[in-house]
Amino acid sequence: MAVGNHNAVHLNTGCVNLGLVREDSRRELLHLLDKCAGSKALVWDPELTEQFGLIAEYSLLKEYEVDRMFPLRPSRLPKSTVQHIIFVTRPILSFMDHIAVNIKKEEEGDGFGRKEYHIFFVPWKSFLCIQKLEELGVYGELTNVEEYRLDVIALDHDVLSMENHSAFYDLNIDEDGTALHLVAKSIITIQKQFGVIPVVYGKGACSKQVCSMMQKMWDELGDHSEEEHSQIDRLLIFDRSADLVTPLVTQLTYEGLIDEAYGINNTAASFPPDNFSKTSKSDDLTTEKKKVVLSSKDELFSQLRDCNFNAVGPNLKKQAKIISEKYEERHSAKTVGEMKTFVSHLPQMQLAKASLAVQTSIAELIKEFTDADAFMETLSTEQEFLNGVNTDKVHPYIEECLFQKKPVVQVLRLLCLQCLTNNGLKPKVLEYYKREFIQSYGYKHLITFHKLEKCGLLRPSGNSWNYNTIRKSLRLWVEDINEKDPQDIAYVHSGYAPLSVRLVQILSHPGWRSIEEVLRIIPGPTIPGIQQVKPQKKWQGSLSSDSSSSSIVTLVFFVGGVTYAEISALRYLSSLKDGHEYVVATTSIINGNKLLKPLIEAD
Repeated sequence: MAVGNHNAVHLNTGCVNLGLVREDSRRELLHLLDKCAGSKALVWDPELTEQFGLIAEYSLLKEYEVDRMFPLRPSRLPKSTVQHIIFVTRPILSFMDHIAVNIKKEEEGDGFGRKEYHIFFVPWKSFLCIQKLEELGVYGELTNVEEYRLDVIALDHDVLSMENHSAFYDLNIDEDGTALHLVAKSIITIQKQFGVIPVVYGKGACSKQVCSMMQKMWDELGDHSEEEHSQIDRLLIFDRSADLVTPLVTQLTYEGLIDEAYGINNTAASFPPDNFSKTSKSDDLTTEKKKVVLSSKDELFSQLRDCNFNAVGPNLKKQAKIISEKYEERHSAKTVGEMKTFVSHLPQMQLAKASLAVQTSIAELIKEFTDADAFMETLSTEQEFLNGVNTDKVHPYIEECLFQKKPVVQVLRLLCLQCLTNNGLKPKVLEYYKREFIQSYGYKHLITFHKLEKCGLLRPSGNSWNYNTIRKSLRLWVEDINEKDPQDIAYVHSGYAPLSVRLVQILSHPGWRSIEEVLRIIPGPTIPGIQQVKPQKKWQGSLSSDSSSSSIVTLVFFVGGVTYAEISALRYLSSLKDGHEYVVATTSIINGNKLLKPLIEAD
């Protein structure tokens, strides 16, 4: 079975070859499709369509006789002559109703011959869903009920994601530990591919549970200690609830701001079309959003993504100058040989020019977003709180936002940040905010406040967490940050160093023993380094050609989500070439809005 790695060469360029994870996922998907010999229609859970696009392009699915693709809806499927209908879905009970409707309507219809029905559950088969299908009377119609274990997806050469967007809510509000079981399974999948990780560290309540689940699963798989040496030297499991400050703070890297303003999903973002150059006259009327893939496959985006936004303009100018100089070379080409060389470079130059146009358009949109008064006021309020200024009383800007009925999520981000930087709010201040909030947005938000309190984002003062002590001890605020030539991870927020990444940095130099007192204040237990196997010398063949074999590779697994700014800060640490490199794994990629929206009670 040919499982080529088309369009994903960029995944192979990191200190660990994450392209192998994608190849494994492709192989398993094609093996499942092979079980249904003949023409097929895939009926997709809408959340999964783009995720699968990162694993197998449509041209490959067509080779495996996938003729049609439909979204999963509670209505009749479009007519087709396929032999097999395969439902690809997450184990969600309400979707079983949709599947039952689809099968019953299909069986009633005039049909084009007898069809076979199959379900691929992603990433696990749920007993409750099977029970529901039995109750609905369609389980007997299914030929294959399979589990497609899509534990992690390689989003880039140094980022793996489970794309489990409800993990934080499930763990902290529903107290449902399924996500932890899936995290442990994901780590096992990574270890099967890259070897047993010798040492495990952790911070936060979830980290301890994941650690014990993982060890239990690994023991059940048998003895792996004699296998080839691991390509990853250390694992750090980090529970999002140990650092809730960072996701609430506005990200100021290029990629982080794109996510704040437009949202990035499965490595792509959609923008208003007006800012992008028109390719034909008919395009003048288009209202369809411009979708842009944002990954290291695009060389220019790869250079810009981790920059503070203030450094993006100068970088774009520099790139424009380089391209223009390359085009000028055609005038200096005198011989046939020189002309041939110029022509051979032309396709690459045209790609670079197109990429420059797209990134310039995106940067202009982001500039509009950051120039808005509301953005600047929000930013200066955040920076006050992060500096420990004006955190203990009702803040005039939050009050103004409440009176003007600014978007709920915008107000709550500031409110929760004030609460965390003040170690909880005085009961009088908290009650005032609650009263004004409910006055502006409605009584349903009593439930919102209950959820925010339950997961530790909002609370009255009086607990062990002390932001100011942590800020001073770990130097979370850095004055006079150089945004264009950064000397500290704090450049990603123009002054604030993400607590999570500062802990990773200290783990590498000089070690967590130097900050034991501070670790006690940060929520949740600390795993100081559990030995899984004896650390062995790195297996040379496992490393990509451009990686230094002496580097210690740390996999940082964020349970509950990571921000693009945190990923950029970890890339900055990798770029220091100080003997440490970092790979990120996460339940999903989040920002303040994505963290809070599920907690906000809808109408």
